[in-house]
Amino acid sequence: MIGIISYGSYIPRYRISVDEIARVWGEDANTIKNGLGVIEKSVPDLDEDAATIAVEAAREAIKRVNIDVRDIGAIFVGSESHPYAVKPTSTIVGEALGVGNSYFTADLEFACKAGTAGIQICYAMVKADMVKYGLAIGTDTSQARPGDALEYSASAGGAAFIIGRDPIVEIEATYSFTTDTPDFWRRDLQPYPSHGGRFTGIPAYFRHVLSAARGLMENFGYKPSDFDYAVFHQPNAKFPIRVARILGFTLEKISQGLVVREIGNTYSGSSLIGLCAVLDVAKPDDKVLLVSFGSGAGSDAFALKVTDKIEEYPRNPTVWDKIRNCKIYVDYAVYLRHRGKIKR
Repeated sequence: MIGIISYGSYIPRYRISVDEIARVWGEDANTIKNGLGVIEKSVPDLDEDAATIAVEAAREAIKRVNIDVRDIGAIFVGSESHPYAVKPTSTIVGEALGVGNSYFTADLEFACKAGTAGIQICYAMVKADMVKYGLAIGTDTSQARPGDALEYSASAGGAAFIIGRDPIVEIEATYSFTTDTPDFWRRDLQPYPSHGGRFTGIPAYFRHVLSAARGLMENFGYKPSDFDYAVFHQPNAKFPIRVARILGFTLEKISQGLVVREIGNTYSGSSLIGLCAVLDVAKPDDKVLLVSFGSGAGSDAFALKVTDKIEEYPRNPTVWDKIRNCKIYVDYAVYLRHRGKIKR
């Protein structure tokens, strides 16, 4: 068996509410909250970026499992907010973790699905006996133009997964669906992304997530009733709920991993933090459907099976502990300062 031998997550403690953002722009907060299903979002601290979030998530994953970090033979960091345009985030992570120098590494960028792409690469490398362990991370401090609709949900966070043999969660199957669909983009040197409005819905998110989920089930013989949990990419709360209903999943099966309501859309960390939340409570033999989505566009789908080893695995603090404990709310001015929009 090959799969997840450990996982970790990191969510900044700062929050800004939808009410506060709406107050600044003179918009109706209840309309926005009802439309997005989001009530607040995480905000990175002044010294937090995609690299520091990746390091913290990876440190938790390593702390929870008894391995020699020098046995990690590959590190892949997926993000669309890498702190450097020319300088890898993955080498920063490797250095901070003390992995050494003998490892494969690369930064990945595929909008919000770069983290799941890293899991697929690590899985393949472990299966091919190229490495003993691979580390895949999805991390972002997502950008949003002040006043844009994205500002209500674009947030920060990340998750890390160590892939190897004898796992706590077996990767039974994976399937990807990809097209060239320009629903969301950011040109080089542009600080904020552009998006195609409602075009980001049916032609982009729904087509790819549904196609990847159905492709996985059709090609590997699964049906919705086989899964105890499902986690979908979460740009808002309404999209994953609608996808679940179309595919035949109940709200109960997705609620544990539906973290977007209280932390917003963490982009490359979105579906992966949701997966961490599910694994925090999963039991042996539980099966999980995971489907990511990245604009541009594509989705990676996974069929995951929890093994008996999960019973001995330390799972505290949980994702929901991090979401709901020790929160610090900021006003819009402090939010702008944390995002580097106001300087002394």
